[in-house]
Amino acid sequence: MPINKDIKKVLVIGSGPIVIGQAAEFDYAGAQACRVLKDAGLDVVLVNSNPATIMTDSALANEIYLEPLTVETVKRIIEKERPDSILAGLGGQTGLTIAMQLAKDGYLEKRGVKLLGTNAEAIDKAEDRQMFRDTMLKIGQPCIPSDIATTVDRAAEIAEEIGYPVILRPAFTLGGAGGGVAYNEKELRVITYNGLMLSPITQVLVEKYIAGWKENRVRGNARQCR
Repeated sequence: MPINKDIKKVLVIGSGPIVIGQAAEFDYAGAQACRVLKDAGLDVVLVNSNPATIMTDSALANEIYLEPLTVETVKRIIEKERPDSILAGLGGQTGLTIAMQLAKDGYLEKRGVKLLGTNAEAIDKAEDRQMFRDTMLKIGQPCIPSDIATTVDRAAEIAEEIGYPVILRPAFTLGGAGGGVAYNEKELRVITYNGLMLSPITQVLVEKYIAGWKENRVRGNARQCR
């Protein structure tokens, strides 16, 4: 029997290529999800650009698309297969980014496709550096000195204010791609430029670099390890 009577066909977004040295948890998780969904009586449509995965085995989905993981590809598959829901949380950053792009431009709502699992608001709070920082401050969690930059010059200003070294964290990037530690303005400008180029929303968090610090659970504060 279906998990929900309103859900009959699910589009599962895979994670794409797995490089040497990278864990294959996304492939494993995706394969298990496909099995569970099929056992529940749902039609499963899978899209993944990597044929060398377990989840692209013909037994795991009713329809399998070995195509580039892009918004355009997923839209075309939705138009053809007409799924009523989409599962993106098992495709890592790739799946989440595609799902958010489809949600933000109103495409999923227009096509009547429900985003299963983590909703768009929660994904935004986790992926958007500004929203995550604001959420932590709202619930009273201490935050490392930081600020948001959308230009290289602004990043340099923030770093000057909080002091070097700083760590740069682009928003919505695969495995933190484009980020890094800068010990001076020259390094910062190079890393920030790459980070802004890779971030789908052109956003980088400039944060004080605190290597060597750890939580002191006894006192409930932080101290630096010497």
